Amino acid sequence: MDGLMDNNGRFPLETWFWEMPVCTRWWTTATVLCAGLVQCHLLTPFQLFYSYRAVFVKAQYWRLLTTFLYFGPFSMDLLFHVYFQQRYSRLLEESSGRSPAHFSWLLFYAMSSLLLLSPFIGMPFLGHPLSSTLVYIWSRRNPDTLMSFLGVLVFRAPYLPWVLIAVSYVLHGLIPKDEILGVVIGHIWYFFNDVYPPLHNGSKPLDPPMWWRRLIEGRPREEETNDETANGVDNEFAVAGAGPEVPAPDMR
Repeated sequence: MDGLMDNNGRFPLETWFWEMPVCTRWWTTATVLCAGLVQCHLLTPFQLFYSYRAVFVKAQYWRLLTTFLYFGPFSMDLLFHVYFQQRYSRLLEESSGRSPAHFSWLLFYAMSSLLLLSPFIGMPFLGHPLSSTLVYIWSRRNPDTLMSFLGVLVFRAPYLPWVLIAVSYVLHGLIPKDEILGVVIGHIWYFFNDVYPPLHNGSKPLDPPMWWRRLIEGRPREEETNDETANGVDNEFAVAGAGPEVPAPDMR
């Protein structure tokens, strides 16, 4: 048993869990827990989907969250979606400096947008389009990353959402509205956070407001830095250089 543990006395699965950023960690946990409760017949999918009438007339407010957590019963398809969800959620959260305020604001924006649009497109479960939103944003922010599909098709990251849409269409014979919706919502976020600011003096309309940052993280880091500078405290800044080249991930 000792051979299976790392230097901190943890099993590999435990290490993998605690190494995830906080938002990704608990989103993944809630997704697996939700599937487990349905598998054990403690919940049913009919108690989890989003319905305007159920939420705002019958006051079943938990549906505002559970609609993003249920991907179906335990199966290989569920494992694939959980892996995909936590992978790109983790990459995005880590790229935001592991800032719970910034990443949770992204989730809040995407979830709110999906809830507003859901009644118009008849989509009761919104976990898939939320994951597609994160995949799209990550893919646009990493234009030079090479991806491979089944070791045969090699392409750059910005094409990943479209490859997934094509694969879904081939497998199911239907246009994947959920993934297309995720692309649309993800593009709006990407545009106002990555394209718009350089053209408008660094303005970021979709940045988390100060009250949200105080709510999630307490006192913002920028305020602490400004206070230290005002008190004559010297701060050292290190600019990270380019790291070693990372091999193209195999998308299976």
